[in-house]
Order: sequence, then C-alpha cells, then structure tokens
Amino acid sequence: MNAPAQSDASRQIAATMFAQVCSLQDRFRQRAGATREARRLPVESVQELQDAGFFLALQPQRFGGYELDPQDFFRMQCAIAEGCMSTAWAAGIVAVHAFQLALMDERAQQEVWGDDIHTRISSSYAPLGKVTPVDGGFRLSGRWGWSSGCDHCSWVLLGAIVPGGGYRTFLVPRPDYVIEDTWFSMGLQGTGSNDIVVDDAFVPEYRTHRQEDGFTGNNPGVAINTAPLYRLPWAQTFIRVVSTPAIGAAREGLRLYREAVKGKASGDITKLAGDVGTLERIAFASHEIDAMEALLYRNFDNMMAAATRGEAISIEDRALYRYQASLVIEKSIGVIDALFSSAGGASVFAGSEIQQRFLDIHTARAHVANNPTSFARNLGALKLGAENQDYFI
Repeated sequence: MNAPAQSDASRQIAATMFAQVCSLQDRFRQRAGATREARRLPVESVQELQDAGFFLALQPQRFGGYELDPQDFFRMQCAIAEGCMSTAWAAGIVAVHAFQLALMDERAQQEVWGDDIHTRISSSYAPLGKVTPVDGGFRLSGRWGWSSGCDHCSWVLLGAIVPGGGYRTFLVPRPDYVIEDTWFSMGLQGTGSNDIVVDDAFVPEYRTHRQEDGFTGNNPGVAINTAPLYRLPWAQTFIRVVSTPAIGAAREGLRLYREAVKGKASGDITKLAGDVGTLERIAFASHEIDAMEALLYRNFDNMMAAATRGEAISIEDRALYRYQASLVIEKSIGVIDALFSSAGGASVFAGSEIQQRFLDIHTARAHVANNPTSFARNLGALKLGAENQDYFI
C-alpha cells in the first residue's frame, strides 16, 4: 500500500530535517566516549537536535511542531543511531512524547508548551506507582526506572494503575519529582535512564492519559489536533522508538566491519574472494537491516493511509505490527553477533566501536517492549480466533 501523499511543504521540512540530522552523525560519533562517561546526553547534542527540529517532528502545529509522518521521524532516529545509539535512544524517546501529549487534554498541552514549545518530557511507563483518587484528580507516589533523557526534561510521564480504573500515565512537573542517579549499565550508557521518585504529588485528572483511550483512539486531544498522525494508536508509535535505534546501530556495525575487513585485505579486495564466511556475513547483515527498515516503513505506510482515509486499523494488524516491532532487537542481535564474533582481536578491547554497538543492542533487549514472547502468543491466539489480550498495541 502506498503512503498517503504529504504536502510539498511537509516533504521539504522532512527532507531538510533529515539532512541536518545526518550532518550531525560525526559529531555524535566524536562525543560518544564522553557521552558514555557522563552517562547522559551532552547538552551540545540535545541543543543540536533541538536546532534541527527533531523534538518538534511529531508535535502539533498549533504548538510550533511539524506533524511529520512517523516514517520521517524514524528515518531520522535511525540516522542518529549510526552516530551514537545512546543519543538516538534517549532523544527519540523524549521526542515521541510530543505525540502522546498531543492526545491528552488541551489544558495539559497548554501547561507544558504554552510558554515554551521546546519543553521536553521523559517517561517511565511501568505500572509502579501508588494511586489514590481524590477530588479533582489523584495523589501519586512511587519509584520508576529507565527514564531515558530525564536530565534534559522538565516533565515526566509515569505509569500506574488507578484502583478500579485501569492503567493510566500521569504527567508530572519537575518540582514534583526527584531524579536519582542509578544508571550504571553495560550498554546504552549515555541515555541517562535514571530513576524517578515521586512522594505524594497531586496530579489533576486532565493531566492523565487512559490506556483505554490510547487503545480505542478516543483521545481528548484529537478534538484540537486533527492531523491523521494523531489518529494512529499511541502504542504503535512508542514501541518503535525503543527498537528502531538498533537498526541504525546495526548499520553502523556493518560499516565498521566492512572497514576492518577491507583494512585486513590491504586494499586488495580480491584477497577476500575465498573468505566465503566473511562475504556471507556481510550479505546476511545487509539483508536483515534492509528487511527491518522495509517492514518498519511499510507498516507505518499502511497505518497512515488508513488514518488519512478515516479508517480503523484492525486489531489483528495491530497485533502483527506489535510483534514485528518486538523482533527488531532479536534480529539486530543476530546481525551484530555475527559481525562481532569475527571482527578480530581488537574488538574485545575497551573503546572498540563495534563492541559498543554489540553492548548497546544487547542492552536494548532488556526493555520489556523488546521481549517478543507475549506479543507472539497474543498474535497467534488472534489468528486462531481468540480475543485480544494486549491493550498496548
């Protein structure tokens, strides 16, 4: 299915932004060591992405955003990951929250963006909070981990279960939470995915987002943000933001591997003719990366076309797309493992670039959204006629 036609202005904005992001790759590579050492994104990298417009890509036009298609957004996130997967992971997660806020009550959007369209939000969606309903909203307490990019944000979205009311995310301002420095990880070290601690904060009803609304599409924000983008299921966009960076990192791993191989051949490529294992690994990696990208863009082409026509996306398709998103890390691990295992002795020493891609991609597998088991079972059950059991699709 072909993607819906974008306006000439949107196409030009997307093309210009993509070119600007690509021009930053070398800077992200050069800062990668310092990023890992600091265990958070450098201020310079965040500012450069802000200047390029990346954080506004999915933000509503009424708040200074560009409302670009998700395909354009994820193409940029892949490109950022070629330079530094930590930067792509944290910046992508922060940027995608503009999409979720656009689905929420207009008062919440006004509080965040009313004075500064560049205000950023981090998140932690695990349902770990304690919620007490009170007049006008809720009291919220708890500790949440993996809040990537939180040091560069002044709001946070936190997951919790409302007694008798199901799962919601709660939008909390910086004065109401504490960031605890806990992010000491084997990979994705530069994401600054620290803990968020809240102690009995009041969250008004309008600063919450119900999982049910995200699933059914009955989001209050669509009354004012009417672009087809905001008729996509929220979960379909978020789940891709924690897997897509691995595609860019795998592509960079392949580039590094090819350079190493050609270096060993001393410039004479004919020396590699008999090294069929190396040739097959390069072919396998090239195919897998291309296939992951093609599926990513095809699925969003399909969803955006349906949203533009005002049609619902079937539950079975949503479950399929959810499962396919969860497989990206597994496939990227297959690519980087095959390359790393034959990259030579230099790859095992600290500071090895291909080793860093290996560590980053394996660390991404720890995110619950990248574990395909439950998504496979839900899809298989749907194919056999059972009811859907996953409401984050």
